[in-house]
Amino acid sequence: MEATWWSILPPLLAIGCAIITREVILSLLLGVISGALLLANFSITGGLSDSFQTVFNQVADPEWTTPILIFALMLGGVTALLTKSGATERFGVWAMSKVKTRVGAQLVTMFTGYAIFIDDYFNSLAVGQIARPITDSHGVSRSKLAYLIDSTGAPICVLIPLSSWGAYIFSLLADPIKTYGLGHSPVSAFFYVLPANYYAIGSLVMVFLIIWWRMDFPLMRKHDQQAYEKTSSLPRLGELRTVPQKVPFSHAFDLLLPILTMIIATVFFFLNSGGFFNGGVSLMEASGEGNITLALVYGVVLSVIVAAVLYIPRKKMKAKEFLSTFTKGMENMLGGAMILVLAWSIGDIVGRLETGQFLASLVEGNVPMWIIPAILFALGCVMSFATGTSWGTFAIMIPIGATIVGSTNPEWVLPAIGAVMAGAVFGDHCSPISDSTILSAIGADCELMDHVSTQLPYALTVALTSFAGYIVFGITSVVWLGLVVNLAALVLVLLWLKRDPKATAVS
Repeated sequence: MEATWWSILPPLLAIGCAIITREVILSLLLGVISGALLLANFSITGGLSDSFQTVFNQVADPEWTTPILIFALMLGGVTALLTKSGATERFGVWAMSKVKTRVGAQLVTMFTGYAIFIDDYFNSLAVGQIARPITDSHGVSRSKLAYLIDSTGAPICVLIPLSSWGAYIFSLLADPIKTYGLGHSPVSAFFYVLPANYYAIGSLVMVFLIIWWRMDFPLMRKHDQQAYEKTSSLPRLGELRTVPQKVPFSHAFDLLLPILTMIIATVFFFLNSGGFFNGGVSLMEASGEGNITLALVYGVVLSVIVAAVLYIPRKKMKAKEFLSTFTKGMENMLGGAMILVLAWSIGDIVGRLETGQFLASLVEGNVPMWIIPAILFALGCVMSFATGTSWGTFAIMIPIGATIVGSTNPEWVLPAIGAVMAGAVFGDHCSPISDSTILSAIGADCELMDHVSTQLPYALTVALTSFAGYIVFGITSVVWLGLVVNLAALVLVLLWLKRDPKATAVS
C-alpha cells in the first residue's frame, strides 16, 4: 500500500484514545482494527480477518515475541513468589537499614538501571524487582519508579556496544559506512555516533539531577505525595523507618539470590549463544550474535528453580502453595502481556501501511543544511512515538538520514545517524504503544497511563534541549559543542524550574 496521510490514522487513534479514555487495551485494539481496515480497502471481513491474523502472528513468533511473552509471564510468577514467601518484605527491612533516605532509594534504582545495560526489556523488569521494595519503603511512587526504570533502560542500552541494541546498530551502520567511504568499522563508527545521541545522554543526566536536586514536575510530585502519605499511614511500613542499624543480610538473601541468578544466567546464556565460551569469539562479536530472548527465558526458569530450592525445603512455602502462587502470578501478568501483543500488532500494521516512510518523506526537499540534524531528530521523535518502536525507526530513518546529508556533506553522516537514534529513543521512551514504556510500567507495577503522563514532562524537557543542541551542531558542525549546549540548557532549565516551590520533591 502506498503511504499517504491515512497511514498515520491508526497510531493516532490508538494514542489519542489511550490518553482520553485510559483504556489501553481497547485503544490499541482500535488502532489494530482501523489499520487492518485500511489495508483491506475498508472491507470489514478482510479487515477483521487481518486483525486476527496479525495478533496471532505476534503471539506465535518463536524467535522474538513468544520468548518475550514467556519471560514476562514467568517473571510475574517469580514476583508473586517473592511476595508470598516474605522475601520482598524482608528485603525491604534490610534495604531500609542500608538506604535511609528517599534520595538514596532513587539513586540505588538509577545505578541499578545503569548497571543492567544488556537489554532494555531485561532492564525494565529486573530493575523493578530489585528497586520496588526499596522505593516502596521510602514512599516513592510507582510512577516515579517507572520513570527511573524507563529513563535508565533504552537510554543506557543505546549507548553501550555490549548490548542487544549495540549489535543491532552495528548491522545498520555497515551500509552507510560502505556507501560513503567513511573509513570506519561498525564498532568504531558506533563511538562516533554515540556523542551525537543528545537525547539518551541528556535523559541519563536528568535522572541524576532531578534526584540529587530533589525536584519533580507537578504531576509526578502529586503521585509521590500520595505514595508518601499512604506509606506513612501504614503501621508495618512505618515501623521500617526505625529499623535497627544492623540487619542481617539473610533478610535480603531470599530476594536477591533468585534475581541475581536470573541476571547472571541471562548474561551467560546470551554470550554462550553467541559462541563466546567456545573460543575464538570476542565479547563484542558474541554480543552481536547472541540470542537475548531465549537467554531471558533460560534465566527466569533458573530463577524459579532457585526460588523453589530456597523456599520449599526451609518451609517458607509448601510445594502446592508454591505452584499455585506461581500460576497466580502469571495470571496477574496477562493484562500486561495482552498490551504487549497489541502494541507489537499495531507496530506490524503501521509497518505495512508504511507510516514511517510517509513521515520520512516529509523531510525531503529544499531544507537548509544547518537545520537538517534538528529535523532528523524531530522526525525520529514523531515516527517512533507514532509507531511505538525505536528499532523500526532506526531501520527506516538511518538510511534516509544518511542519504539526505551524505550526498553533500559526508562528514555529517554519523552525527545525523546519532540524531535519528536520539529521536527514536525519545518516542520509544514516551509512547503508550511502545513495548519499552509498557514493560517499564509492568516492572514498576504502575498503571501504564500514569507512567506515560508523569514521564512526559521530563522527556519533553530533554527533547527540547536536545533540539537546541542539534541546531548548534548544524550551525557549527561540532558534535561536542552541540552536546555541551544540550546539557548546559538542560541544567539551566532545571535550575529555573527548581525555583518554583511546587517543583520541590516530597521530603
